[in-house]
Amino acid sequence: MPEITEQLVELIKSTSTDLSPDIEHALQAACRAEVEGSAAHGALRTILENVHLSRQTGRPICQDTGTPIFYLWHPVGWSQRELLGQVRDAVRLATGGSYLRPNAVSALSGKNSGDNTGIDFPTVHFEEWGHAYLQAGLMLKGGGSENCGCQYSIPSEDFEASRDLKGVRKAVLDAAYKAQGFGCAPGILGVNIGGDRVTGMLKAKEQLFRPLGDTNPGADLDALEKQLCREINELGIGPMGFGGQTTVLAVKLSETHRVPASFFVSIAYMCWADRRKMITIKDGNMAVIAPR
Repeated sequence: MPEITEQLVELIKSTSTDLSPDIEHALQAACRAEVEGSAAHGALRTILENVHLSRQTGRPICQDTGTPIFYLWHPVGWSQRELLGQVRDAVRLATGGSYLRPNAVSALSGKNSGDNTGIDFPTVHFEEWGHAYLQAGLMLKGGGSENCGCQYSIPSEDFEASRDLKGVRKAVLDAAYKAQGFGCAPGILGVNIGGDRVTGMLKAKEQLFRPLGDTNPGADLDALEKQLCREINELGIGPMGFGGQTTVLAVKLSETHRVPASFFVSIAYMCWADRRKMITIKDGNMAVIAPR
């Protein structure tokens, strides 16, 4: 098994300082859609200037560099224990290089570990696959957007909803309305239908890796993604809650099997800084998987 700490540091740096093109292009389109001189237009112009300066200076896009969430798809026979050690070493080095802010604090005492490591921090998900190379994905999930994530059990006490796509639509619209501008809108919503409470939210967050312009392989889910994006933007919440045309950049849906007694709709809210990238590492060489 090769030593990949250096490549993981580069992944962290790139994810933290260089916003993916699909997100930047969506923000540019949103800025053009707003009335010039409005608060929404000004907020988006400031965001885009920040994106440019961050890339130019190699500094984090946001002061809250969030929880580092890694997904590692590795060849047969690789040690997950060794991989976890390399991830944690990379996080320490990236924190020392100021690509990450020290964010890991004890849940009870609030004491900061100082290097972004702690009990199950950073978060790392492993999956063995049949390829001879490693694929690594990283998402930096800010606290403000994480606070806007939620989960509904349908039927819900909050609204009447059936256990179908109509009920899912009501849940997502309710979540988007309640978030207002607190999640640093315009956001991206990752949604999973089904599963249990844990896997539902995990799968919802995985949706945030999808390119904004992709097509859901499920025709019904694809149609609902587009409908929800349109309807949420018609709420008029707008960038940072200032009002305007763009409250979300995209809505991404997935489905997992469930037990008959449960119907969960899990919603992962991501701020405009959807900091996520994937790389492949083969024979010591690293390549970014575009457009992530």
